[in-house]
Amino acid sequence: MSLTYLADIRRSYRNYRALAERAIAQVTDVELFEPLDAEDNSVAVVMQHVAGNLRSRFTDFLTSDGEKPDRNRDAEFEARPRTRAELLDDWNHAWDTVLGQLDALTVADLERTVFIRGEAFAVVEALNRSVTHTAYHVGQIVFVAKHFAGDQWKSLSIPKGKSAEFSVGTFKQGIVPEKK
Repeated sequence: MSLTYLADIRRSYRNYRALAERAIAQVTDVELFEPLDAEDNSVAVVMQHVAGNLRSRFTDFLTSDGEKPDRNRDAEFEARPRTRAELLDDWNHAWDTVLGQLDALTVADLERTVFIRGEAFAVVEALNRSVTHTAYHVGQIVFVAKHFAGDQWKSLSIPKGKSAEFSVGTFKQGIVPEKK
């Protein structure tokens, strides 16, 4: 394992967070809590789940099981009366926990073993498992947010029909996330 992997996994988490937050910013408070239909999750419910999952997995990442005893996964999928600010507090706390743990990791840590629900994983396996799970749910957030934003949606990447402009550098910084 290498410093390149650590830099890439840190960048990936930061980019997924930014992507989700740019989508979340495009929905109203009402839309944030509105599912597309009775069987779907609202953006808020997906955010609750992502926050709960990340908090559980990354609190004491190297030293305790990633499924914390105080986590109630089923409750993460229940709509609760909350404000956007309360939801974002939990969201930000979870992401800050993840990024703090990632920033503290060393190359040697990647070969260590962590446990999730009692199952052993190399740290690199646990990170890959988590980042792909997070990406899946960020995609859900973007999809639902785009649905609600409709024709007011601001593209989070290269807008349709604009690839050629992007290729020659016409876009201003900020439309597509920068690599860091």
